[in-house]
Amino acid sequence: MPDREAILRFLSENPDRASKRDIAKAFGLKGDTRAELKDLLRELEDDGLIERDRKMLRRPGTLPAVAVLEITMRDSDGDLIARPAEWLEDHGAAPKVTVRQSNAGRERGKSRSPSIAASIGDKVLARIFAAPHGKGMSYTARIMKILDRRDGLILGVYRSAPGGGGRLMPIERRGEEYAIDPDFTGDAKDGDLVEVETAKLGRMGLPRAKVHAVLGSVEGEKAISMIAIHSHGIPHVFPAEVTAAAENTKPAPLSGGREDWRHIPLVTIDPHDAKDHDDAVYAEEDPSPDNPGGVIVTVAIADVSWYVRPGSALDREALKRGNSAYFPDRVVPMLPERISNDLCSLREGEDRPALALRMVFSAEGRKVGHRFHRVMIKSAAKLSYQQAQAAMDGNPDDKSGPLLEPVLKPLWNAYRVLKRERDRRQPLDLDMPERKILLTPEGKVDKVIVPERLDAHRLIEEFMIQSNVAAAETLEKRRQPLIYRVHDQPSLAKQEVLREFLGTLNLSLARGAAIRANAFNGILAKARGEPYQDMVNEMVLRSQSQAIYSPENMGHFGLNLMKYAHFTSPIRRYADLIVHRALVGSLGLGEGGITPAEEAALENIAAEISTTERRAMAAERDTVDRLVAHHLAGRLGEAFDGRVSGVTKSGLFVSLPQFGADGFIPVSTLGLDYYHYDEAHQALTGEKTGLGYRLGDGVEIKLVEVIPLAGSMRFEMLSEGQKMPKGTRSFHKSGRARRGTPKKPGTRPPRGRR
Repeated sequence: MPDREAILRFLSENPDRASKRDIAKAFGLKGDTRAELKDLLRELEDDGLIERDRKMLRRPGTLPAVAVLEITMRDSDGDLIARPAEWLEDHGAAPKVTVRQSNAGRERGKSRSPSIAASIGDKVLARIFAAPHGKGMSYTARIMKILDRRDGLILGVYRSAPGGGGRLMPIERRGEEYAIDPDFTGDAKDGDLVEVETAKLGRMGLPRAKVHAVLGSVEGEKAISMIAIHSHGIPHVFPAEVTAAAENTKPAPLSGGREDWRHIPLVTIDPHDAKDHDDAVYAEEDPSPDNPGGVIVTVAIADVSWYVRPGSALDREALKRGNSAYFPDRVVPMLPERISNDLCSLREGEDRPALALRMVFSAEGRKVGHRFHRVMIKSAAKLSYQQAQAAMDGNPDDKSGPLLEPVLKPLWNAYRVLKRERDRRQPLDLDMPERKILLTPEGKVDKVIVPERLDAHRLIEEFMIQSNVAAAETLEKRRQPLIYRVHDQPSLAKQEVLREFLGTLNLSLARGAAIRANAFNGILAKARGEPYQDMVNEMVLRSQSQAIYSPENMGHFGLNLMKYAHFTSPIRRYADLIVHRALVGSLGLGEGGITPAEEAALENIAAEISTTERRAMAAERDTVDRLVAHHLAGRLGEAFDGRVSGVTKSGLFVSLPQFGADGFIPVSTLGLDYYHYDEAHQALTGEKTGLGYRLGDGVEIKLVEVIPLAGSMRFEMLSEGQKMPKGTRSFHKSGRARRGTPKKPGTRPPRGRR
């Protein structure tokens, strides 16, 4: 058997051969020694020394064998330099990767087909090659596919120089600064948001750039979301051929086997400001004497697969975007408005094609059966969540009143039936309210609210979950390849960190590899109403794995479901469009089914759309941070109530609940004491006084610095530390906090999201 160091060294040097089978083969392990290897790998994973990426293993902070890269610059030799599209901040600085332009065929001495030519700004899928280099690893990459070819333009803020010319200041924390010669400033004025073209690097000094376009003042109302869109590389302008294809699309006909369901009074229930409507619902009692008290739930989903065919210009652009991105002042849609807001939107009183299913449930909420149909519907009404809920609460209006008895009450009855099974299933029940920023007409922050969570929201959510389960079950039964929405259980290492933290609150978490979501629900229930409720919810969230898309099913831990695939939002998610095509093809429902080429590419597609989803989430979060930072820039010196949202060796992150954003307090500003960082207890504790701060503590802070472009804020602590609970200062997994080298304000700890 190899020792631990030999395995870790092998994983570092062979990221492309990092499965358990590869390790066994490399070390010649057979028979019983394979079982020993499995135990050793589990120990390494528990200790946080390796992490699992589907079937592959790797060292934390290293790149996998295949990764999505963003090409950011050229070095002094003219070689392209890239960085991983996704990288956890707690792994340190993202590694630089030198991109090799040659292709696999040429390297193996086979066909001399052209190289895949990439340029700055492109996003690529690449095979990674690693080699030891000093204290770390050196990476090179071979491009397998260009995922997103950008125009090579970089966004930044122009700052003029006294002697002429100026500099481009980056709008993201990891961005490069560029020099702009006087002849290449165009019409840019100091403080303008500009796009620049980059030039080849010189041997010395800053890289140089040329102003390509001036987008207006960085203080303009539309600048904030545009910064996030550019910095995260989100395509926001549809190519001419895509727009033309959308405008020339004709409405789907009622022919070719499409059933006429226009007599069914389906209704849409959405946010009051929604412009596209993916889903419509209807419910009724099951008339079958064999199912007393049972219900029939009908869900109709926009038939996007009819309009967006595989390989078309619309399809290529939709895959590039992966999903729609939502900002407080705008939406960057996956599909052009002609498709998303018109032909595919289930508008009230208009004929629209849909992929629908009828699901039959017993009185106890257990599904008896389901069946998919390709149909034409006519929505009976467009209702908001608040409108539908008000009608059920005894306050109907002119539109919801006539629908109360025939439509709304049967829907609520069906929800009560389905909720019985949901309560038995016990999905993860985190209490983490989503905040929504409301803007003034000028695009400034007006206020931040927490929308009320209504039964109308829960009803639609449960209907959609059951529809997603039905889609996965049908495709599995047909042996049809698909893309699942998967959520792995928390790693044993994260469970142990959470377990140690809960121990400080006299809460316990059961041990075992086969943990269930209801184990966390028990913890959350015990914390409900306690001062540490928010702290426990935050720590449970951080312990969770990230949900992704995958052609391999591993179930959905958070929902406590074995089979789950996104089906209900094909207007705004490419994953759902793939599932629609798979259903159309496998069930023989007509044109627009999945193709063999798509089936062969499902692994790459899943990786791409998992990345674009995280990209959109990061851009949305950065926009909120920048909006709040701009909003508070004029309030330096004011005191605010906050809550400790993150603890690191370098200091504390404090969130401002009334604004939904956070800032940083460097440990060097906390006082004269020496502070120790305790990871297990998520605390900073003073060595002399024993006073400190823990995750979830309510504190009063003063705003002392704001960097609006970076969306970052720095605070000063006004509250005195609290006496730490017994055991918090046992520093077996802690370290003395660094003083005098605080992180840049706004550099946040990693956040979990299911």
